[in-house]
Amino acid sequence: MTEVLAFKDIHRAYVRGVNVLHGVSFSLGRGEVVGLLGKNGAGKTTLMRIAMGMLEAQRGTVQLFGLDPRREPLAVKRRLGYVSEEQILPPFLSVGEAIALHRRLFPTWDDDLASQLSARFCLSSRAKIGTLSKGEARQVALLCAAGHRPELLLLDEPAGGLDPVIRREFLETAIDLLNEGGTTILFSSHYLFDVERLASRVVMLHEGRVLLDSGLDDLRERYALAWVPQRGEVTRDGLLALEGCLAVRERTDAWHAVFQADPRRTGALLKQEFGISDARCRAIALEEMFIELLGGQL
Repeated sequence: MTEVLAFKDIHRAYVRGVNVLHGVSFSLGRGEVVGLLGKNGAGKTTLMRIAMGMLEAQRGTVQLFGLDPRREPLAVKRRLGYVSEEQILPPFLSVGEAIALHRRLFPTWDDDLASQLSARFCLSSRAKIGTLSKGEARQVALLCAAGHRPELLLLDEPAGGLDPVIRREFLETAIDLLNEGGTTILFSSHYLFDVERLASRVVMLHEGRVLLDSGLDDLRERYALAWVPQRGEVTRDGLLALEGCLAVRERTDAWHAVFQADPRRTGALLKQEFGISDARCRAIALEEMFIELLGGQL
């Protein structure tokens, strides 16, 4: 697999001794669409900014297309696109002027694609960016980031705060249209339904580390959520000690335990270890995985 983006043992702290990222390692191959998940403060934005060369890792390396974004920023930025929730284009520019500016910056600019995106978003070239709604301004930012058909597109909560219709149109345009041409995409989002619908793989950050890195098909087929009755012989520590148990969360009348095993094997393991035959085990959805892993004891 050709690595388009590779993080290796990334460490970053803003306060001495308090790591935002603590040994993060994963990579993206050509054409992959990967959802980056985690609670607020998990390090998603910091990781994106390190990939962009906007921040420097205090330990570890990041490479885009085999290049260091801090040492070869121009060569890297010509091959990638970036949109974030906080990104603001100059409000005094018109949409047409913003497009013309990016056309001059990128030798691979595709006028046909830019026109297609502009028509799809119903953008007027004369409209000043400062007069646009939040959704429209974000659409212009996407057009400018995608118009040169980047090899890598980084989306940091790009649809945050948008209404559901605009959010869906925005993400489907960004991901479906560009990925058809082979663009690799890493996007963070709190909307897990969008991630499950659009990504092929998820990377979940927790307390500065990679907690989960799995293809969505594997997630559906090789993980299970078990409701285990709270009885004297079953304890949280006992469940966590079982092979494949990733997290345990206490509920009113049962333990919720996540296992890296299919439901049938999970049920057989619980019966073998605790003699429990009435545990309910089933495949786990992405939103449940997020809640159970980040809300339970790991």
